[in-house]
Order: sequence, then structure tokens, then C-alpha cells
Amino acid sequence: MTDAHVDPTRAAFDAFKAGARDQPVSMLNLVRFRPHAVYPEGHADAGAGRTGAQAYAEYGRLSGPVFRRLGGEVIWRGAMQTMLIGPESEAWDAMFIAHYPSAGAFLAMVTDPDYKLAVVHRTAGVATSRLIRCRRLESGEGFA
Repeated sequence: MTDAHVDPTRAAFDAFKAGARDQPVSMLNLVRFRPHAVYPEGHADAGAGRTGAQAYAEYGRLSGPVFRRLGGEVIWRGAMQTMLIGPESEAWDAMFIAHYPSAGAFLAMVTDPDYKLAVVHRTAGVATSRLIRCRRLESGEGFA
């Protein structure tokens, strides 16, 4: 199943920017890789024979310094085992929560020139994804 949820729509990005920028934000990331990375024609890595996972790893290697410089940290990472509730067709290769000291830090990351160079690898490697802005709540003894 490929559904082209790789980059935010303009409306979704505008909604993100309209939210409070000075508050901490956690981003739930669910990512499914392409079997083979697809780079734009003429890109230096076009024809390199990378898998989607390898292209995404390159994205992580190149974007990581920007992410960390702006105070980002991965606070949870997991490996999908079984879809208990939900469409069986939704399988995720990477699942993690990236935390930022503020939504402004996230926006600074995605507009950073070094990040913009790295994101081509993300686009080449990702078949579909979900990126969900979350506000951290206090933990309790129950689910509510």
C-alpha cells in the first residue's frame, strides 16, 4: 500500500505553524520505507541502488546534527511486532517519538539549509509516513 503521505500538505503545515511555537512538542513518527530509494533525476545518488531504509539512514546521518543542535532528542523508539487493532496493511518500519524544546525549534530544523539538503534522502526512501504533533501530558496510573 502506497498512499503518498511523505511530505505535509500546505494546510497541515500552516496549521502546525499556527499553533503555539514556544511550547515543547513531541512528534510521533511512523515510517514505511520504499523497497528501493527513488531519487530525483540528476541527483548524485540517483542510480546508487540504495534501499529505502539506506536512504532514510542517510537522512538521519545528515539531519542528526541539526536536530541535536536545536535541542531535539529521540525519547522513544520501537519496532512493530503485531497490528492488534487497525488495518493489517499498515505496517511501520520505523516508529519513534522525537521531542523538541519548542515547536519553534522544529520549524527552525525544517527550514535549516543543511536539513533541506538531507531531506531529499527522506523523500527518496519513504513510501508513506505519519507525523503527529503531540503535547506531553502527565503520566498516571490509568489510560485516561
